[in-house]
Amino acid sequence: MHDSLFQPLTMGALETKNRIFMAPLTRGRAAEPMFVPNEMMATYYRQRAGAGMILTEATGISREGLGWPSAPGIWSDEQAEAWKPTTDAVHEEGGLIVLQLWHMGRIVHPYFLDGEPPVSASATKAPGEAHTPVGKQEYATARAMTPEDIQRTIGDYRNAAEKAKQAGFDGVQLHGANGYLIDQFLRDGTNLRTDEYGGPPENRTRFMREVLEALIDVWGADRVGIRLSPNGETQGCDDSDPATAFGAAAKVCEDLGLAFVELREPGPEGTFGQTDVPKQSPLIRSLYSGALILNSDYTAEEAEADVSSGKCDAVSFGRPYISNPDLERRIAAGAHTNPNKDVPKSWYFPIPEGYIDYPTLEEEQAQVA
Repeated sequence: MHDSLFQPLTMGALETKNRIFMAPLTRGRAAEPMFVPNEMMATYYRQRAGAGMILTEATGISREGLGWPSAPGIWSDEQAEAWKPTTDAVHEEGGLIVLQLWHMGRIVHPYFLDGEPPVSASATKAPGEAHTPVGKQEYATARAMTPEDIQRTIGDYRNAAEKAKQAGFDGVQLHGANGYLIDQFLRDGTNLRTDEYGGPPENRTRFMREVLEALIDVWGADRVGIRLSPNGETQGCDDSDPATAFGAAAKVCEDLGLAFVELREPGPEGTFGQTDVPKQSPLIRSLYSGALILNSDYTAEEAEADVSSGKCDAVSFGRPYISNPDLERRIAAGAHTNPNKDVPKSWYFPIPEGYIDYPTLEEEQAQVA
């Protein structure tokens, strides 16, 4: 029924057993105050190792870049060592796991920075409020990054990539989507710079390119990917001409020979972000020859259609993997369900409930029997 989804896929040096990937999902289960992964997280990822590839939750590359309560980091030896039980668990189950590298830029609230302002491409302010351990607080105006800040941050990405290799991951994905730091440089609504990192799209992609080059120095291009969100506004981050901006970004990915590009592309009825801005995946597909992964509100039937037609090479599923640890088995059996579809209160609480206590299809069937 879904034969195309269960074919292997070669993405650079990565060999996947199917084309049903687990998308990055922030879950807020790491131990504070040092943002250290734990055994509960290892169990969570082990349960989901049947995915063709796991893209981990967004993981902070530095203290400056992480502003989400109980999210994990990857800048210290302690964090790298604490990730090892997770990578070991996934590998023991025959899975692949790639670490998503995250700098939130202006989305980091000063609460996380000892009162200092966050950094971004320009001195802009995100709309809305930040989640902090002491409740929601209004975002602050960011400080525009100096050339020295930019080089320091590229060094932070390189260090995080090295720590990811130390932790046993199979590769890394640069988080370039959803209004975070890379996205803040890519889009003209948040990048107001007049130096070599601002202005035309070729300049706005410079920071992304230099970060990717640092990751490639550590991993090789055949184990590096990126996530982009090329259509519509996210967290106040938008562009007046997304086709030109993300066409330039796609050319960078092609020039560097990235193993894969993942696109989050909501539609007008998206459950996480809604937009009428046309999807840019056809354009990006025409400019980038590596593996293309699509994401956002897919059903199994839609995923099968887009993979079999060649529109993409794989589909990443996010929230369906929260409550269906064996999502790929359910799809194979024609039993794709999502029992936690409308219970978001369990997504971010640092407890086992709503995290590692969901039954597999076999367990559900055994209970009925």
